[in-house]
Amino acid sequence: MKTVLMADPARYQRMTTEELRETFLLSSLCEPGKIHLSYVDLDRAVVGFAAPVDAPIALAASPELRAAYFTERRELGALNIGGRGVIRVGEESYDLENLDLLYIGRGHPEVSFAAKSKDAPAVFYLLSYPAHASYPAALVRKEEAAPTTLGSLETCNKRTVCKYIHLEGARSCQLVMGVTHLEAGSNWNTMPPHTHMRRSEIYMYFNLAKNARVMHFMGPPAETRHIVMADKDVAVSPGWSIHAGVGTEAYSFCWGMGGENQDYADMDPAPVERLR
Repeated sequence: MKTVLMADPARYQRMTTEELRETFLLSSLCEPGKIHLSYVDLDRAVVGFAAPVDAPIALAASPELRAAYFTERRELGALNIGGRGVIRVGEESYDLENLDLLYIGRGHPEVSFAAKSKDAPAVFYLLSYPAHASYPAALVRKEEAAPTTLGSLETCNKRTVCKYIHLEGARSCQLVMGVTHLEAGSNWNTMPPHTHMRRSEIYMYFNLAKNARVMHFMGPPAETRHIVMADKDVAVSPGWSIHAGVGTEAYSFCWGMGGENQDYADMDPAPVERLR
């Protein structure tokens, strides 16, 4: 498990492109037949992919966690962005279609991921935070994720926001998780942008063609930078940073948060005219 150490706003001002990418971008985590995870010191998040093909993949506790099993002190959200798949949690088995999500609370020693078909295998995006209490596992179907349409074609940001793990949906200790889908002809996400010092946020971009890219904007509103991101790349966003992006085509992204609260609307606006 790779460990990622965050930079503060002072160090951020002097970082090169490669240093920004090394610190705030997680790439090459999705590999067929493998599970790859990264540990981020910011709010102690763990992020990665499980991409089973021929055989199930067990979720083990890496030495960095100092735990008997992965969910001993953690909760986990698993979003399927591939074909049909199965997640086993102890004796329970959950079938997930594309864009279904399973919440797994703390206290489950045995978790594994499997694909229903080798020709169209499941791809599970994983996001985990520490948990102080145990909540039951909850399967959220894509049609149950409270879809809300925002933006417009005139501003190039017509999108559908789907909330899976939140105060009115699947309950958790601190994990909040959802997906945003841009409509054809729209490119901008989270515009106008915002920050929220009480929570960090992690974006995973997907549904991008091989030669398409998203320019992910980050940093304090008065001193922004951008990172060029490809399909299934992950961006880590500290509380002091905006998180917005524009793509060379329409795309989707999974957003996940952990921190002091679970209030989806807890954000500090950064109007466009203030951006530098």
